[in-house]
Amino acid sequence: MAPRRLLRAGWGPQRPCGSRLAAALCAAVAALALALAPASDATSASLVGINYGRVGNNLPPPQSVLPLLEGLGIGRVRVYDADPAVLRAFARTGVELVVGVPDECLAAVADPGGAAQWLKESIVPFLQDTKIAVLTVGNEVLTGGNSSALSRFLLPAMQSLHGAVAALGLDKQITVTTAHNLGVLGTSYPPSAGAFSKDLLPYLCPILDYHARTGSPFLVNAYPYFAYSDDPKGVQPDYALLEPGNAGVQDPNSRLHYPNLLVAQVDAVYHAIAAANSAASRVVEVRVSETGWPSAGAANETGATPQNAARYNSNAMRLVAEGRGTPLKPGVPLRAYVFALFNENLKPGLASERYYGLFKPDGTPAYELSFKLPRDNSTFGHGGGGGGFGGSGNANGSSGYFNGAGNSGYYDISAAAPARDPPGGRWWRMWAQAAVAGAAAVLVAV
Repeated sequence: MAPRRLLRAGWGPQRPCGSRLAAALCAAVAALALALAPASDATSASLVGINYGRVGNNLPPPQSVLPLLEGLGIGRVRVYDADPAVLRAFARTGVELVVGVPDECLAAVADPGGAAQWLKESIVPFLQDTKIAVLTVGNEVLTGGNSSALSRFLLPAMQSLHGAVAALGLDKQITVTTAHNLGVLGTSYPPSAGAFSKDLLPYLCPILDYHARTGSPFLVNAYPYFAYSDDPKGVQPDYALLEPGNAGVQDPNSRLHYPNLLVAQVDAVYHAIAAANSAASRVVEVRVSETGWPSAGAANETGATPQNAARYNSNAMRLVAEGRGTPLKPGVPLRAYVFALFNENLKPGLASERYYGLFKPDGTPAYELSFKLPRDNSTFGHGGGGGGFGGSGNANGSSGYFNGAGNSGYYDISAAAPARDPPGGRWWRMWAQAAVAGAAAVLVAV
């Protein structure tokens, strides 16, 4: 943000009354602009994000997650609804949020009036202090249990919500998209043969047109764990766990070398986009909205262990922090959000669904990561540059997520020091209020 210049009263020659009035009005406007400006433009330098799900009855309050994120060096968070308590918890932190529109809201949001109302009630009140960058309409709508009822609402909801965002002049600030399950692919191996399921093409082709027109990314929830768990004999564990020393696999058609399964899955999506909509494939970016590995599961859920979860998530964070692209798109840095922040004890489905968290509900690590982002990538108290990348070669063998003498690898989430007040925070608002009051006094005098 460009620095602002402030004029001090009494400097320069004495102005006539009209000039004094104009100067006072300018001072009042400038003070109000400072008071109402977004709290922080700082965003984590790293492209690593994390999913903050809350399907549990034993999770800590939202404000308690902030020191955990700071310790991880992560400043990008995806949440699955616009819960006011959560949005308020991230106020004035600079953390960039991806906020979900729940599936049950799709029918209402598909109507332009409903989209405008949802935006007005759920998002606009928080924009002053909370950095909301992306709205995701539903989650895995085309392949979920309610796909037959909801699929027809997906694109209209995206279009209506984007229109509502644009009507408020926020379309350069907030992107509207949706997140898909990798199950939208009918073919995923080899990556060059990637193709969408034929029955989903009537939905996906116009969605790709929307992405190309609005510049929004195609989000996919990609889990190498499922491929390995389903076929542990056919998928090499190091390939699925993103181990850097793995020999990898060569695509027999493109001859591209794939060092791990995650980038192979992403490139399969790129190929599927090209096969379905060649025009869109030239401009649409694929980003990973969820990826992770469970630390526990039922006896038949192969590979769901703390050791594998630690290896996968450490390697995923390292991979994204290096700022590299995929073999097909080497110039487009991979972006990914780790799933998830906490183990969630009320998640339905397989036992492993409840053990994807980096943290237990009490705030202690579920396992130790061998890699963590530098703390200066975090936005807490200082902020990073929005366009940079986390550096490579930052593997850290220390216990837990936090440095410091006497740290045992566990962190008391109630003991975090408060972050410095950022621009737009309490002290800035006090200054702005004083400036407005001073300008008002000048107006009375003139």
